[in-house]
Amino acid sequence: MFDDFFTRALIAGVGIAIIAGPLGCLVIWRRLSYFGDTLSHSALLGVTLAYAFSINITLSVFIISSVVAILLINLQKRTKLAGDSLLGLLAHSTLAIGLVLIGFLSSIRFDLMGLLFGDILAVTTEDIALVWIGGIIILGILYFIWKSLFSATVNYDLAAAEGMKPEISNLIFTLLLAAVIALSIKMIGALLITGLLLIPAAIARNLSNSPKQMIIIAILAGIASVVLGLFTSLELNTSSGPSIVVVSLALFILSLIPLEIRGQLQK
Repeated sequence: MFDDFFTRALIAGVGIAIIAGPLGCLVIWRRLSYFGDTLSHSALLGVTLAYAFSINITLSVFIISSVVAILLINLQKRTKLAGDSLLGLLAHSTLAIGLVLIGFLSSIRFDLMGLLFGDILAVTTEDIALVWIGGIIILGILYFIWKSLFSATVNYDLAAAEGMKPEISNLIFTLLLAAVIALSIKMIGALLITGLLLIPAAIARNLSNSPKQMIIIAILAGIASVVLGLFTSLELNTSSGPSIVVVSLALFILSLIPLEIRGQLQK
């Protein structure tokens, strides 16, 4: 079963889709889309440092993404700049630093396209194990902090007044996002991770009537994007990561049709 590269890609991709579904919904609810994009851009710096110091790529990306997230939280408290300005500053700065460092590591061969856009067809059984074990841990932690996190999403002040400690939940949620990006970097790439995180959740937002329903639809939409994207990549000989995101975009466009029909009926 695991000898087939395509089967390995499917299993790994489905695992990422299941993890990304609930987190993507929270990102949309909390309007943190650009925040996720900032963390994904910083992933390239993590990959570069992993090659430079010969350490595990997933661990390096997680550390760098976590540092950037914590730095952003501190900068928001210490500067007068708006949050979106800080996000833009950190996103492009970390991406640029990563690209500059690649130029200094001339003795190491880099697959820059693979780093930026991923290569899910090259995943190993170890990658699959890491995705599924890491995914179980991430979803377990998310389940544990869900009440506090969801309450803070609806009304931060009310959650704080009820003693739910939303600031701790927010920090943990940020670290979970960093962990998902670290797990996904090899398969989807630094520039496209946010697409798999956000687009299925956006599809679910168009089709759902409740938070629980939205999470389920987001997971299903993510799985459909991975499966159809991989088959499209195989048939048309296109890059796997971009193909998954393009299929996800096509599904999002299709999800607009029920909204249009509903709008016409209401008239």
